[in-house]
Amino acid sequence: LKGSMNLGSSLLRKLVPKKPALKFSPGVSAPPFYPRMFAAFVPALTLAASSETLHAPIRHQSRSFVAIRDVASKSNRLVSSFPLQKAGLSKSSIHSLRASANSSAASQGNSEEPKHSVVKNDNAQVLKQLRANMQHMQVDAIIVPSADPHNSEYSPPHYSRREFVSNFSGSAGTAVILANKALLWTDGRYFLQAEQELSKEWTLMKAGLPNTPTINEFLANSLSENAKVWIDPFVHTISNAKGMEKYLADKGIKMVTLEPGVVNPIDDIWENIGRPKMPYGMVRDHPLKYAGVSRTEKLKNLANELKTAKMDSMVVSMLDEVCWLLNIRGLDYPASQFVVSYCMVHANKKDDKYLASLYIDRTKLPESLLKQLELDGILVCPYDQISKDVAVADSKIWMDSNTVSFGLYKAATNAGAKLKTDTSPIILWKATKNQKELDGMKEAHYKDGAAMAEFLCWIENEIVNNNEEFSEYDIGILVEKFRSKQAGHIYHSFPTIAGSGSNGAIIHYRAAETGCRMVGKKEMLLLDSGAQYYEGTTDVTRTMHFGNPTSWESETYTRTLKGHIAIDSAVFPTGTPGILLDSFARMHLWERGLDFRHGVSHGVGSGLNVHEGPQSISPRQGNTQALIPGMVLSNEPGYYEDGAFGIRIENLLVVEPKITKNTFGNVDYLGFYRLTMIPMQKKLMVIDMLTDREIQWINDYHQEVWKNIAPRVSGATREWLKTATSPIIRASDPVMSSRREFMNQVTATSALFLLNGLLMAPQKTNAEESATPPSSN
Repeated sequence: LKGSMNLGSSLLRKLVPKKPALKFSPGVSAPPFYPRMFAAFVPALTLAASSETLHAPIRHQSRSFVAIRDVASKSNRLVSSFPLQKAGLSKSSIHSLRASANSSAASQGNSEEPKHSVVKNDNAQVLKQLRANMQHMQVDAIIVPSADPHNSEYSPPHYSRREFVSNFSGSAGTAVILANKALLWTDGRYFLQAEQELSKEWTLMKAGLPNTPTINEFLANSLSENAKVWIDPFVHTISNAKGMEKYLADKGIKMVTLEPGVVNPIDDIWENIGRPKMPYGMVRDHPLKYAGVSRTEKLKNLANELKTAKMDSMVVSMLDEVCWLLNIRGLDYPASQFVVSYCMVHANKKDDKYLASLYIDRTKLPESLLKQLELDGILVCPYDQISKDVAVADSKIWMDSNTVSFGLYKAATNAGAKLKTDTSPIILWKATKNQKELDGMKEAHYKDGAAMAEFLCWIENEIVNNNEEFSEYDIGILVEKFRSKQAGHIYHSFPTIAGSGSNGAIIHYRAAETGCRMVGKKEMLLLDSGAQYYEGTTDVTRTMHFGNPTSWESETYTRTLKGHIAIDSAVFPTGTPGILLDSFARMHLWERGLDFRHGVSHGVGSGLNVHEGPQSISPRQGNTQALIPGMVLSNEPGYYEDGAFGIRIENLLVVEPKITKNTFGNVDYLGFYRLTMIPMQKKLMVIDMLTDREIQWINDYHQEVWKNIAPRVSGATREWLKTATSPIIRASDPVMSSRREFMNQVTATSALFLLNGLLMAPQKTNAEESATPPSSN
C-alpha cells in the first residue's frame, strides 16, 4: 500500500479537474466522474486533512496527503461558506455601513462623530498664528499635552488641542512650540505613525530612547534665563505641573499659566476654523447586577477614609473614577462609557443630607436617574461650579496629584484651602473587581467570542474562497457590525486597529477611509479591536495570514506566541509587581535579538476604560504596583518589522490565587485565568519551535474556547470554530503517526480502486468477446 502512495497522488491530481464543481458535503451526491468511495471519504477526511496541514511543517506532509488536502479543502467550501447575502454585507452595502458607523453615536445621544473628527489643517498656517499669539502673550514656549481637564487618555475632539496644532492623531504625545521650532514627544507605539502624520515643520522626539531629552531637559537647554513657558493648568496634573515648575525654576526659567477668564491661545485659532462642540450624551444607571456594590456603600466607604485622614472632602476628577463611584455610565466618550463630570465626596454629609456633589450638565440626566441620585444623597450641581466649591478657605481637601488638574489645585490653594495630594483609594478599589464585575466581564467576553468567531469565519471565507479584498478601514466597520448583533453591545472600546502588511508595524495604527491598504491573501493582518457591552469591556488582538506566510513571519509569530504563553502560565508570589514578569514575554524574542516598544500589559476597566491603572506588566521601573486578585490585565506581546508586518497576540487575564505544593515563607501564590475566548490562527505556528507544554497550552485554550463559544454559534460559524480549535499534534507524535499511517493506507487503497476501475475494463475485440467466458476479476 505504501508503495502505491505516489501513484495514488498522481492519479488523484489527473482525475480531478483543476477547477471542479466540488461544493459537496456528506449526504450530497458527487459529480458523476467521482467513484462513490472517493465521494464518501473526502468529506470525512476534510477536518483531519486541514488539521495536519495547518499545524505540521510542509516538509512533514506526504505528497498523497497534500493531494487529499487540496481536494478536501475544495470540497469543504460548502461547509464553510458564509455568503455575503446571508450576512447582509455585500460589497455594495459597505458604503451604507460606513455611513451608519459614522452616525451611530449620534443615534445614541452623542453629538460628536464617533470616529476621528478633528479635521486636518494647514499646519504651517496654524503654527504661524499660534506664534503670533505667543508673541502677544510674551511667552517663549507653549506646551500642549494630549489630556483634557480630566486627564483622560482618549480625549473627545473638543479637547484634542495637541492634535489640532500638530495633525498627529495618536492618543499619547505632547507638543512643544517655540518661536523657531515645533517638536512632538511620543512613545514607541507611535514612532511610525508620527513620522507619517507630522509635516516638515515638526521634529519628532522619540521619548524613552537614550539620546532623547525629556521636555524639561530640552526647555532648560534651549531657552535663556528669564524665559517664560506657558501651560493651560487644567490639562496638566498637579504632579506634572509642579515638577515642571520646580525643574525650570532651578534653571532660571519661569512657568506661567492660563489666567481665569482668558481664552486658551489655541482655542482662539480653533474657534475660527470650526472647533468640535463639547460632547453631549445621555447618562444611564449602571445597575447593581453589574456593579456589585451600591453607590451609597461606595460613598460611605470613601467618607470613612476621609475621616481617618482628617480631611473634609475629596475631589474625584478622573471620569472612570466618577462613573465607577456613582454607578453611572454615559456616551460623552462612547468608547469608554464616560460622563463628563466631577464629583466631590464629603466626610460629613453636606447640609446634613448629601454624601457627595456631582458636577454635570443637568440636562444629560433622565428624570428617573436624577430622582434616584437625590434619594441616594447626591447633590447635582453645574459642571463649572467645581472651581468655586474647592476655593474655600481653611477647608481640607484631598486631591490626587496624579489625576486632578493643576487648575483646581491653584483655585483651592489660592483661596487658602489645605490640601492632601496622596493617591486616591478609589484607584485600587476600581481595579480590583468584585465577583459581579468579573461575572459581567466573562459574559461580555463570551458575547465577544461569538461575534468574532462569526466575523473571522466570514472574512476568511470571503478572502480565501471568494478572492475578495477589503480595505483596512472597512475591516473596522465590519468588526463593529458583527459585534453589534450581540445583545447588550454599546460601542467599540477603542477605534479598531486593522493593519495590513507594513501598516501592522505601526503599533497603534488607525486606517483612514481613503488611501489605506487592502486586506487579502498576500499580507499579514494585525487586528486589534474591542467592545463595550452592558456587562463589561473587551480588548483582543489576533494576527492572521489568509495566504501563505513566509518562514520568517511564522517564526516571529511563534516566538511572540511563546512569550504570550509564558505570561499566561506564570505563577508568582503575592506582592509581585508586573515589572518582574515583563521579561517572560520577551525572552524568546531576545534570543533572536528582537523586541517590541510597548508594555506587555495594561489594566482594563469593567464597562469603563480599556486602559486602566495602576496595574500593568511593563519594563517601566516606576510602576511598583503589586498584582492583586481580581485585577484584569491584557497579555499582548508583539513584534513589529518596519515596512513589512506587525504581530501582536492579546488576551485579557484575571489575577487569581493559585494552589501550590509549597508555600515558601508562608506566602500565597498568584496566577491568571483567561477571559478572551477567540481562537489563534494555527497556520502561523511553527510546531517544531513549541515545547510539549506549550502545545498542551494551545490545545487546552482552544478546547476552552470551543466549550464556551460553540453553544453560542451555529452553522458555518460552528464548523469554522470546530476546525479553528481542533488540537495540534506534533508530527512525531505516535498518535499522529498512526493517523497518518491510516490516511496513507486509505489514499493508496482509493488510488488502487480507481486504477482497478480504469485498467480492468479494457476494450475487447469481437473475437475475444465471443471466445472468452465472463471474467470474475
